This record gives sequence, structure tokens and C-alpha cells, in this order.
Amino acid sequence: MSAADDADDFDLPAVERDDIATGAAADSTDGNERLNGLPRLLRYAMLVNDNASHVEQRLMAEIDQLCPNLPLNAAWATALKVDAGLALAAELDHRAVTDDDPKLRGLADSVRLLSLPVPRGGAFLDDHQRVAKALLLAFRGIVHKSDEQLRCDVEAFVFGWAALPACGHMIIRHKSAVANALFIGSRMAEHRIAAAQEAARREQEEEEQAREEAKEKAEILHQVAFSTEVVPEHHLVVARLSDEAMKNVKLKEILGPLKGVINVPLPLVAVPPLHQVRSTLLSEFPYASDVIDFALTDLVGRTTVKLRPLILVGGFGGGKSRFARRLGQVLGLNVWCEDSSRADGAVFGGTDRRWYSAEPCHPFLAIAQAKHASVLIQLEELEKAAVRNDYGRLWDCLLGFLEPETSARYPDPALQTNLDLSQVSYVATANSLDPLPGALRDRFRVIQFPKPSAGDLGALLPAVIADLARERGLDESWVPPLDGAEHAAVARNWRGGSVRRLRRIVEAILRDRDLRATRN
Repeated sequence: MSAADDADDFDLPAVERDDIATGAAADSTDGNERLNGLPRLLRYAMLVNDNASHVEQRLMAEIDQLCPNLPLNAAWATALKVDAGLALAAELDHRAVTDDDPKLRGLADSVRLLSLPVPRGGAFLDDHQRVAKALLLAFRGIVHKSDEQLRCDVEAFVFGWAALPACGHMIIRHKSAVANALFIGSRMAEHRIAAAQEAARREQEEEEQAREEAKEKAEILHQVAFSTEVVPEHHLVVARLSDEAMKNVKLKEILGPLKGVINVPLPLVAVPPLHQVRSTLLSEFPYASDVIDFALTDLVGRTTVKLRPLILVGGFGGGKSRFARRLGQVLGLNVWCEDSSRADGAVFGGTDRRWYSAEPCHPFLAIAQAKHASVLIQLEELEKAAVRNDYGRLWDCLLGFLEPETSARYPDPALQTNLDLSQVSYVATANSLDPLPGALRDRFRVIQFPKPSAGDLGALLPAVIADLARERGLDESWVPPLDGAEHAAVARNWRGGSVRRLRRIVEAILRDRDLRATRN
């Protein structure tokens, strides 16, 4: 049975019990709203606890309201001595009986509370025990009526006062009984508070551990679900994200255009008839038959398109960039062109999600654009990539994409998951291999790309004219082939070499043709 429960056994008159339990007190708490509704005895204890001013004077004013011009009240007001206070309390008890006014008994206990010294050697013990009983009974009446902090403060004081006679070793000299009760009560609860805090800490740790275990379990179940998922033949799941990650607020803007390629089996591009691919490329690049055969060798016997990393090395104007683009297009691949001179590792390899400009790696963006897992990344003028490593060099970043083992599980910094980029093909162009680091050259198949000769003019002209027509927004059928005089003019001004120069010559002849047609 608790001390509060023992209050039922206290030898107090029924009228006094009613007075304490109903919280008989003055109407005002002088602005201290948290003390509203407290019994008078507890209210004065808490006023002392809150270091309120003129506490005794407040009590005297209440006594004067009920017992005007009481001589003993004036005597206590003058001296504030223990004997004067106890005499006033006894007189109030007497009047409570004769006037049948239980409020006076509560005032008497309040006077004792503020007047009594620390009990020593049995002195004032009866008065002290009477106040202790009244405090415990009053506390029991507010257990379910006040806020938690106030209950804690009251509890510390009530049980500290009750423990005063037995805690002489803890008494602070020159301090009042009320001050010592507050001190002892707070010390009595130290171990309970520490134990409660430790229990709350353990409970919080257990809850966090349970959440982490549930999260790990969900991740495992998610992975198991994907591992047992039946992926159609010639398809590949490039990116896998859990449901929790898909709902991540930080990923909302990043995932918007990518939802169609995450957790979705994407088709792989089937290898077209290689003789048709070779015939098409030879018609446009008759001077590069060795390069065409070298590139297509990788696809012999394969069912889906995947080229090993290839680098085309040759002088400017030879048509390397156009060949790389047409190789991907004729094979049915979406071509993502990357200007190496403007790229760095932080951009190509993806930006961490903590930055506002976060985005996935470019190979995955190419896949998202194509909606299939087989794409071709065209790396233009690879030797001109920046050599400063402020944001990571493109050359160093490419190593992980070009290696089969790491490309199959590339850790994307924005999505923070491993991507399967094993079916991405890379074709780079370069005027020279000298600037490239050895580790990068070792991962590429290298082949020299030749320049066309004058004898290739007839095969080159249709492709050049078709490209110029597309640039003008016209169908190539709307641009007639060059006539004899125009062909001869091109042959006189172009003797082989740069395809770029050949384009300028043909463009000038077509422009002249348009001007003559306008005049006629």
C-alpha cells in the first residue's frame, strides 16, 4: 500500500477531510495559474517551492478575512516566531470547532507548515506529523486533477516533509523545514527518476532496433521478391528500388521521369541481320570496311546487341563521329552523345542525392530515354576531357562503366542503389591516344579510322546530300542528286581527306542551285 493510500487511516475529523479533499483555498493564486484548484496547504507549499514573495503575508491576509482583528494573527505577523505561529494555529483549530468552520483548520495547518522548524530530538513532532498527514491526504485528492509536472513537484515536497524526522543527516542547517522538505523530496526521487530515464532509453533503443530490423526484413523480402521474379527472355531489370525508397521525398523530383524504367524488365535490342548492317554502313563509309568488320565482329553469334568498348582514332574530318552515330542507329540502338571536353566524372557518373542538382548517371538517363536496356554511349573527342580532378576526371569515372564486373552493379549516387549497366555499349572517338591514361586505353578496343580518298566520292555524295536535307528539315527525295557539272565541280575541289570539307563544298553547290532556281 502506498503512502497516499495510507491517508485513509489518518485520524482526521470527517469535516477536515472534506476541507482538504475539496481544495478549500483562497479564490486567487496571485497570477500563478498552475496552482489553480490546489488545496490551500499544497498551494502554500508550492508557493515556497516557486520562491514566491510575501508568502506569510498572503496567509495572514486570508486569516484576517475569516477572523478579522485576531490578536494572535497580528502577533505572528509582528514576530514570525515558531511559538507565535503554533499559538495562532491552536487558536484557529479551536475556532474551527466552536464556529463549525473547517476552513479554519486548513488555515491552521498552513500556519504550522510555514512556522515549524526542522524536527530535532522529538521537538514539535506531533505538529509536524499532523501537517504530514494533511499533506498526504491533500496530495491524494489531486493525483488525477493536475498536470504531470505539478504532481511531481507536490509529490517531492509531500514525501520530503514526511521523511524529515528520519533524515537528520540530510538536513541543511539554517534552512527552514519547508526548504529541507523540498531538498529531501527531490533527493528521494533521484534513483527512481534515473531508473525511469534508463528504462525509457532502453525502450527507445529497443523500438529503434525493432524498426531497423523490420526495415532490413522488408529489404530482404523485397530482394527475394525480385530474385524470384520471372524476367522475360531478352529483358533486363536495370534498376531496383524498394517501395520505401520510391516514396522518399528527396527522390521525388529525380524519380519523376524515371518511374517507367525502375523495377521494370526492359527489353534488349535484338541483333539485326549483320549482312544488311554491313551493306548499309559500307554504302555510306566505303573507305572504312576494315572498321565496319572490326566493330561487327563482336555481334557474331549474339542474339542481343552489345559491343565491347571501341575507340576510333584518326585525324579530324574523317567522319569518325558520324560513323559512331550511324553504327548505333543501324544496329537499332538509341545513341547518347557525350561531349568529353565538357564532361567530368561528377556529371557523367551521377550526382549525390544530397545536392539540389542531383541526377543519376548518364548511361541510366540514356536507358530511361530509350526505354530499353541496350543503348550506345558515344564519347566525342575523348582525349580532350579535362585533366583537372576538382569534380572527378571523366577518364577515371569511365573505368567502372567499361569493366564488365563493375558495370553490372554500378552504385548510382543519386538513386543509392546498384544499377545493371552491363548491356550498355561505348564507342569513343579521338584524334590521338597519347593523352589517354594506360588504364583507360587498356579497356578499349582501338582501331584507326581512315580518311576517304577521291575514289570514294561517288559513294559519299548520297549520304552527304541526305544529311544536308535532314538539316534543312527536308526529305532527301526533295533534293535531286548532283548533275554532271555539279559532280565535276565537287571532284575538282575535293581530292579526298576531310569529309567535313566535302560537306561544305556540296552545301555551297546546293545553295547555288537554289539561287539559280529562284532567278528562273
